[in-house]
Amino acid sequence: MHVRSLDFLDLPFLARYRRRALALDSLRLLTRGHPLGAAALLAYLDPRRFIYTAIAREDDDALMGQVVLEEGGSAARLTFLAPADCLDGLTPPLLDHLTRKAAEWGALHLLAEVDEESPAFKSLRQAGFSMYAWQRVWKLPRPDRLQDPPLWRSAEEEDWAAVQSLYAQIVPVLLQPLEALPRQTAGLVCPAEDGLQAFALVHSGLAGVFIQPLIPPDSACLPAQLASLAKTVHSGERSAYLCVRSYQAWLEAPLEEAGAQAGPRQAVMVKRLAGLVKEPLAATNTIEKALAKAKPAAPVSRIET
Repeated sequence: MHVRSLDFLDLPFLARYRRRALALDSLRLLTRGHPLGAAALLAYLDPRRFIYTAIAREDDDALMGQVVLEEGGSAARLTFLAPADCLDGLTPPLLDHLTRKAAEWGALHLLAEVDEESPAFKSLRQAGFSMYAWQRVWKLPRPDRLQDPPLWRSAEEEDWAAVQSLYAQIVPVLLQPLEALPRQTAGLVCPAEDGLQAFALVHSGLAGVFIQPLIPPDSACLPAQLASLAKTVHSGERSAYLCVRSYQAWLEAPLEEAGAQAGPRQAVMVKRLAGLVKEPLAATNTIEKALAKAKPAAPVSRIET
């Protein structure tokens, strides 16, 4: 068995497995399209980006996978495994190889999203991944079905303190290292007379728009907010999707009321990565020098009584 990075000689495998890929990153899939599409292929071969694709081979069997780390992020993501119907003995060494690559980049966590009934769920568990939340992606209705006036506007610098407050109230403390807010002001806010009511982080791509909301359960006009949000983000023929994590399950009833279409329930899984010591010898030498400079303690005299 051999695991290595993807090269030009493997390009025929991409076309062969295009319809058999298992997507593990809903945001990237719904905004950028199929992970083995022509546009994505160019990104795989760009050495300037934190995108790494590997292939495991044994005899006539092969399995591909990919890991991605966004610039400035601390959590890397598995984006796909292919072919999805051949997750067998090649899966553990391939996942181990991709995990080590993410750790070399300095990632602290490796994330993956998979349907709970998929065979890949068991494979990820065996590779050291654990489930920390569930999610469901809802497809929002087209704007022509919505008559509500816009309630959302672009977030501004003065909104950020209120956004951080919403984030602290909604996202559990243990999950905040995995569900971090962007470092810059971005997204949409729904203001009210007594402050900020809701925030939505919007990711746009050629294939669609992906929304990650922060809406408290006691929001006064929740159904109207969701309907207006769909109207605000829809552009052209692209579809708009809203991701509901388990800690915001109260959004599902209003989404159904607004006419949104529910996707399958997915497990959001994480594998925690140990930080790499890049210069262990230098660290050891520093400790040895410090010990050499230390003076031994004076001997203790015997106390006579």
